Amino acid sequence: MVAVSDPAPVRSLHPLHAILLAFPFPLFLGALVSDITYWNTFQVQWANFSSWLIAGGLLGGGFAMLWALIDLLRFRTGRTFLYFIVLLAVWVLGFVNALVHAKDAWAIMPESLYLSLVTTLLALVAAWIGYSGFRSWR
Repeated sequence: MVAVSDPAPVRSLHPLHAILLAFPFPLFLGALVSDITYWNTFQVQWANFSSWLIAGGLLGGGFAMLWALIDLLRFRTGRTFLYFIVLLAVWVLGFVNALVHAKDAWAIMPESLYLSLVTTLLALVAAWIGYSGFRSWR
């Protein structure tokens, strides 16, 4: 029988960081769903819902990104760098999406739908990277 060991233990997220990371994906997903609903119904209230959901996703994502930056400065691994870059991309595209949603409701389609889709997918990737754990020091 051979004992196999992992060269570096897996470091999980801090519990508060995990809570902050739990906000962007569902909020951006809700914005995507409300954009799809607006696309199908053209009732302006769905665009307003989407704007508020994006603002919440930006708030939670901004704090998670700040925590990821601190982790990047502390640990300096490739995976923490990738995690920070994906969170930064989520936040930047979410901010652009918020600016698009600030226009008149009739003028936001179809670009708001596409931005919501890309932002949601990137938020899913960031959550996947974050919750799957990080390798500790080499």
